Amino acid sequence: MSGALEAVQRQLVARLQAHAALMELISGIFDGPPPRAKFPYIALATGASLDWSHKDGVGRELSLALTVHDDGETAARLHRVMALVEEALAVGLEDPAGWQIVTFDFRRTRILRRAAAPWSGLVEYRAKVLRL
Repeated sequence: MSGALEAVQRQLVARLQAHAALMELISGIFDGPPPRAKFPYIALATGASLDWSHKDGVGRELSLALTVHDDGETAARLHRVMALVEEALAVGLEDPAGWQIVTFDFRRTRILRRAAAPWSGLVEYRAKVLRL
């Protein structure tokens, strides 16, 4: 993981953890699906980091993906959690140490479910950052 990606993900998790309504609804936020977490929970997906440098500085374009996992009979609770994620991140992120966030944009949501598996809701963002 690039330094920029790790630093921005820390800010993203901090913003989500500061959102009381979201944290009351989920069991936690994890680096990938945990083995025995109580549903619903959020797992960070491995993000992509692309070069976004310019002549005078180092930059990265980061893909940040969160997956909400839920075992409800319907997708209603999953939709609620995903809406709270968007609400928590609507104000953007604080600049992480050593980096300036130039843009932080919502990209998309997507819901998936296989017949014998829990619901999965993907929430994706893109951040462009410059090294200070």
